[in-house]
Amino acid sequence: MSVGKNKRTLVGRTGYDVGYGKPPKDTRFKPGQSGNPKGRPRGSKNKRPGLHEERMKDIILDEAYRDITINEGHRRVTIPMAQAVMRSIAVNAAKGQHRAQRLFAELLASVESSRKILHDQWLDTAITYKVEWEKELRRREQLGITDLPEPLPHPDHVKIDMIEGTARVVGPATKEEKAEYDWLVERRGMFEDELQYLQAQRANATDTCQVNKLDEEIRRVRRILETIDAKLPD
Repeated sequence: MSVGKNKRTLVGRTGYDVGYGKPPKDTRFKPGQSGNPKGRPRGSKNKRPGLHEERMKDIILDEAYRDITINEGHRRVTIPMAQAVMRSIAVNAAKGQHRAQRLFAELLASVESSRKILHDQWLDTAITYKVEWEKELRRREQLGITDLPEPLPHPDHVKIDMIEGTARVVGPATKEEKAEYDWLVERRGMFEDELQYLQAQRANATDTCQVNKLDEEIRRVRRILETIDAKLPD
């Protein structure tokens, strides 16, 4: 059988059929030999789609939060691109454009629904945390266990408002915050004692110069206490 000039005639051999999926043995890859001995060409890039998707996400976020300057009435303001786009949609919706109204309503409903889910999860987590740690601290007290560290945040500092459906932490939540909190509490006690001492001195003072000096010291200590109270949780 004849073939074209640039083609090779496939000849069958005894014990080995040449055909689809069965090339001649002398043209097959040898065991342990790479099919691409030169490797990937220099400069070629990784084509995995996942990397391109992540890069595209980064680009979108960069653009969304890139600051731009827009006209707002008679003044120029600088805001993130995403805020400018949302403001434009809201303005067009307020002007009566039905497409903008529908889009704005859908975005608003989506955001409120997402926040409601997160809010409910946070409230449930806070309630569970407070109840479980209160039980644990009662157990420790009943058994006389005093050498275990207190939880952070302390359950007393987790404030639950069941009427409003809110939960908030009003005390330290980390070791660093706890150290600062304890220091402030200690300092507050010292300045309260000093204030009581000065007030007792002021009540017994008769000399005008001494009274004025004590009044100034009392005002100073009160300012310090106000500063400490502003840093301490309610």
